[in-house]
Amino acid sequence: MSDGAGIAQFMSAVGELARGAGVPSTPPVWERHLLNTSCTHHEHKGIPDIIKTVTTLNEVVRRSFSFGTDQISALRSHLPPHLRRCTTTFEIVTACLWRCRTIALSPQPDEEVGILWAMNSRRLFDPPIPDGYYGNCCIHPTAITTSESLSKNPYHYAVELLRKAKLDAMADPMIIKRLSHFSFVGGYAVSDARHLGFEDVDFGWGKAVYGGVAKGNIGFVPELLSLYVPCKNNKGEISGIVVSICLPENAMEVFTKELEMLVENNDKNPMLASKN
Repeated sequence: MSDGAGIAQFMSAVGELARGAGVPSTPPVWERHLLNTSCTHHEHKGIPDIIKTVTTLNEVVRRSFSFGTDQISALRSHLPPHLRRCTTTFEIVTACLWRCRTIALSPQPDEEVGILWAMNSRRLFDPPIPDGYYGNCCIHPTAITTSESLSKNPYHYAVELLRKAKLDAMADPMIIKRLSHFSFVGGYAVSDARHLGFEDVDFGWGKAVYGGVAKGNIGFVPELLSLYVPCKNNKGEISGIVVSICLPENAMEVFTKELEMLVENNDKNPMLASKN
């Protein structure tokens, strides 16, 4: 019914009431009839499962990887000049993860591999979605290519696929069917929880030390989903991104090596944040 931004808005409203407000500062709005579309989207297309037998939680390992300023800069340096300034941090990290993960899982060369992610589309509508809308307003840009193309082409090939998928999705922001269900049986999905605003919720005891998901790799098939959460330095300042990864153990070893070839791994800001 609601996406991350809607849930954060609801929690903020509860916080305001808990602190003594008579009504929330942003009244809730329900305007789902404004959501409409005219296009066909890849997320409705069945994609062959690149994991032939869905692994159980006992057969996979979970690790978290941190991307700080040094790692982002190293990845950006691999991009051609025309992409270095316009590519977002999210696109840089996501392209890296998608490519390394595909190499690690090693699907057949001609198999389609896809990636989708959740993106807030509230600002894309004309007329705009009213302030206070708390329903689901995510679009799911989807990039698809073959395993061989993603693995053999340079890193910036993945970046360009992500950017094109985002532009295609922004051209036709939303449909109600798409909000409630999308068919994505294989591939990879990521969700960026860094900017939802959970850390700003105040129930009367001050802002949270941390606000976001309780654990990584959630969902029915956790090895297909990664979550991005902010990490802080010892001064409490946002210093980078922590990404959860869930893979079979042998694939995790390959994944880590592929990452190390793309980003500098040093003692001051190691890629591997946790093995849990």
